[in-house]
Formats: sequence, C-alpha cells, structure tokens
Amino acid sequence: MPALRLTAATMANVASSASNVTLFAAAAANGRAVYNDSTAVLYLKFGGTASATSYTVQVAAGGYYEFPQPLYTGQVDCLWASANGNARVTSW
Repeated sequence: MPALRLTAATMANVASSASNVTLFAAAAANGRAVYNDSTAVLYLKFGGTASATSYTVQVAAGGYYEFPQPLYTGQVDCLWASANGNARVTSW
C-alpha cells in the first residue's frame, strides 16, 4: 500500500491570552501542530476550557508541539501564563 500523501495544510495565528481561547475547533484532520511564538508558557488542553491547573500539555516559550497518533480531533483550548505573542497553528 502506498504512503498517504497530503497536499494541503491550514495555518492560523492565534493571539495569546491569559484567559481561555480555542486553538482548534473539533474537525476531521490527519495532523495538528502548534508553535508557541511567545515568551510565556502555553497551557494546551484536549477539550474545553484550559487553565493553569487543567491542561494536557505545557508548551514552553518558543516550543513546538505536534499531536501524537492516533490524532485527537476534538476541540483544543489554551491559555498563556501571560499574554504576549501568538500560537502558530497548522492542521493537515
């Protein structure tokens, strides 16, 4: 069986916030990745309403996170330890 080849990606910039924001809406995808273009920690949560005490993974300032397989395609929320910079998000 030949390898799956993807030819399109969707990218967005999400402004940092010290309160909850949605990074990815629930949607079909083959992959998801986030680059934390901020000087603050990004708290990323698989599901709704992230907080500094309710999150799935911390992405360090300047850090990159690629979602593992099998891919979680539900809503992903986040917030930053302080608001500066952006999340550069890509799905494919």
